Amino acid sequence: MGTQSFRVHVTKDYLKFSAAHFMAYKGFRETLHGHNYRVSVDVEGELGAQGYVLDFGVVKRIARRVCDRLDAKTLIPAQSDCLQIREEAGQVSVRYEADEFRFPVQDVVLVPIAHSSAEELARYVAGEIQHELAVEGVQRIRAIEIGVEETSGQAAYFRESL
Repeated sequence: MGTQSFRVHVTKDYLKFSAAHFMAYKGFRETLHGHNYRVSVDVEGELGAQGYVLDFGVVKRIARRVCDRLDAKTLIPAQSDCLQIREEAGQVSVRYEADEFRFPVQDVVLVPIAHSSAEELARYVAGEIQHELAVEGVQRIRAIEIGVEETSGQAAYFRESL
């Protein structure tokens, strides 16, 4: 008998977030712009005694919470090697070479990534969902894959075997 695998796939109209960002690395900075991101979640694991890998409702609830935390925010890559980020007096100041942005702190998410690419956002979202699944006691997961679509037909995916 061959190896068996079970995978749950969730993509819903409400698994989305609108956010501003800009790519920056040494010698290059994009203009600040935004996307209406869509998120898909795939979870691979063992079939439990109840007949499923995990409840679709759990995946949807957790993924929606993660998306909601990013929605209507400016995403700043906190681990960037070319941005200087300061938080003071309710403001987040972001400097790239001679350019400086100032945002109200409540409008920013300092994401623990180096670049605000769809690829790194997918890895970040995967980590957030993994953490929340563990908190909810979900076990028997072998892998997670997250898709982050910037625009229709343009997506990046991150997969991690656990």
